[in-house]
Amino acid sequence: MLWKSPSPRLLSIVLIAVSEGLKATALVNGPNPFTVIRLTAPDGSAKADFIPLGATTTNFWVRDKRGAFRDILLGFDDHTLYQSDLEGHPYFGPVVGRYANRIRDGTFTIPISKNASGPNQFQVPKNENNNTLHGGTDGYDRRVWSIGQLSSNSVTFKLLDPDGAQGFPGAVTTSVTYTLEPKSTWKISMHAVATKKTPIMLSGHHYWNFEAYRETQDLVGHHAQFEASKFVATDGALIPTGKLTDVGGTPLDFRKAKSIGASINATAAGQFCGTGCVGFDNCWIFDRNTGTKPVFSVWSQNSGIKLDIITNQPALQIYSCNGLFNASAPITRKRSQGGPSVVYTDHSCIVIENESFIDAINNPEFGVDQIYGPGRPYDWEASYIFSTL
Repeated sequence: MLWKSPSPRLLSIVLIAVSEGLKATALVNGPNPFTVIRLTAPDGSAKADFIPLGATTTNFWVRDKRGAFRDILLGFDDHTLYQSDLEGHPYFGPVVGRYANRIRDGTFTIPISKNASGPNQFQVPKNENNNTLHGGTDGYDRRVWSIGQLSSNSVTFKLLDPDGAQGFPGAVTTSVTYTLEPKSTWKISMHAVATKKTPIMLSGHHYWNFEAYRETQDLVGHHAQFEASKFVATDGALIPTGKLTDVGGTPLDFRKAKSIGASINATAAGQFCGTGCVGFDNCWIFDRNTGTKPVFSVWSQNSGIKLDIITNQPALQIYSCNGLFNASAPITRKRSQGGPSVVYTDHSCIVIENESFIDAINNPEFGVDQIYGPGRPYDWEASYIFSTL
């Protein structure tokens, strides 16, 4: 069945509802995957665009140190590319699930067991070599979410994932609410309930360049600092071994502020991002996280844009866009980031994923319970607080 564009009048109704601050439930049943919803913070400090496909964030504008707005989120100007994969499928800006990151061999058991060695085993699609990445071949990033509550600065997307979909047990109903608050604060709330015991781990998969590719084309000017003395040890395919490794003496030590880009080459010897890989694609465990204070900070010394994150999640995955460039299918930059005559390149952006311990469903030694169901809902919260140096 071919998708047909909705009438301009219908799109106007939705966009007017947003701009006038009216609550709306338009397009709740079967929305256009590419309908753009523009949110603006009440004080005008931030703006962002979203589409129902994947509950994806396509653009995010904040002011730099000179007071000018920059779109600092990577993505596609042609929104059909989020679905068509004509320029690859990098997971630009969606919610990833039902289980984010990787699942060893695409298998798990309930109750969980080491590397799915126990009884009651479940098999889900393998879409990255022999493993499952971000929920499989039909993850939440590929679903068209319905639009719930809508106002000038907030939108709620909803998704029903049926029982047995891709081999996962239980029907899961998920909602994600994006809210732009005063002082350039982006609040994200994700909630899920399941009809049966099932693994759930969600995250936002946003690619950032805080310079919007204006001053430089790399991450040398991007600095980060966060209190995490351990990271999840992985094999060459980035599958957790069940061990936590000390960051001391490694390029993964960001307990003191340092340049992300200037640290990338130092990762080559340890191949921390997988066999033959240079860069970061790792899961750090926060030393102390009360959920009330920032646990992660990143900024560009060139644009002056800074981000502090408050979250209830115990871990953080950072990916330094190590394999973003593909010569056979290069991704054209957005016009707001110098496109379309140039493309996105490796090590020119970072993905920040607030989440739990990766593949804990195959590593009981982590002591993390990621099985949810009746009487145990899933809750994910984060506030992205932008400011300038």
